[in-house]
Amino acid sequence: MAAGSGEFTDPSAEVLADAAAAFGLLASPARLHIMWALAQGESDVSGLAERVGGALPATSQHLAKLKLAGLVGSRREGRRQIYYAEDQDIVAVAQLMVRQLGWAAHQAPERLLRSVGT
Repeated sequence: MAAGSGEFTDPSAEVLADAAAAFGLLASPARLHIMWALAQGESDVSGLAERVGGALPATSQHLAKLKLAGLVGSRREGRRQIYYAEDQDIVAVAQLMVRQLGWAAHQAPERLLRSVGT
């Protein structure tokens, strides 16, 4: 519906800024991969680093940023920090985007590359 029609209203500037910040965090392939991995189940930092192919310190820094933004949570299990996806709505959006882009690349890879300017 058109803006001002009464049925839908535009989100506030604060909500748009929060959404842009979340998308900005997930614009990093490493952080997106971490979210994808955590959507499959909990993990410690070493398991995530191995899965996403990153160095332990870099993976730890990515997790700290995701945790600060409220996208990832953690709990202590003995001496290890166990990380999990905190915001299931963000996980769903990330999964939808990755799956859709994977499907589109499979259907017409040359069209997908043109659409993203590569």
